[in-house]
Amino acid sequence: MHARPIEHLRGPATGRVAFVAALLVVLGGCHGQAGTKPEPPEPAIVIPPDGGAFTVAEGMLDTWNTIGKILVGLEGVEYEGRAQMLGLYSVRYRGEAFLVRAQALPIEAPGQGLRTRVDALGPAGDRLESAAAAELLQALARRVPLEVALYRQPVKLRPDAPARKRKAKPH
Repeated sequence: MHARPIEHLRGPATGRVAFVAALLVVLGGCHGQAGTKPEPPEPAIVIPPDGGAFTVAEGMLDTWNTIGKILVGLEGVEYEGRAQMLGLYSVRYRGEAFLVRAQALPIEAPGQGLRTRVDALGPAGDRLESAAAAELLQALARRVPLEVALYRQPVKLRPDAPARKRKAKPH
């Protein structure tokens, strides 16, 4: 096969336009990449069957407070609101709106400490299994156990405080 590199440019005008367009695409793809390494592709988020939920060996309020502190500082998270009594934060992450919930778990055995389950819910309160929620829950699962001590609300008992007396109700 003989190489005739320029001969195909002598064909019809549409062929020349297509060739020039293809050449520009190839050259455009090379622009500015000399000496740089291509970025590795982002690893695919595997969504576990439970949507990425995790359990923390801490009380619900301390876990909820810690989640809030982390969420407001995480890149890409839009904090939309919260409901402390329900243990919820409303967020938007990677274009998806959902709720992050901290829920106290019952103590099942004597001596067992406090535990809190953290999961994601859809805007209607249904269980959510999405890549965005799983990714955010993974980030929280890494950070919450390490940072909860920073935001723990200390319980102070005052042994010297006088006992409160109940007021007598009128009969």
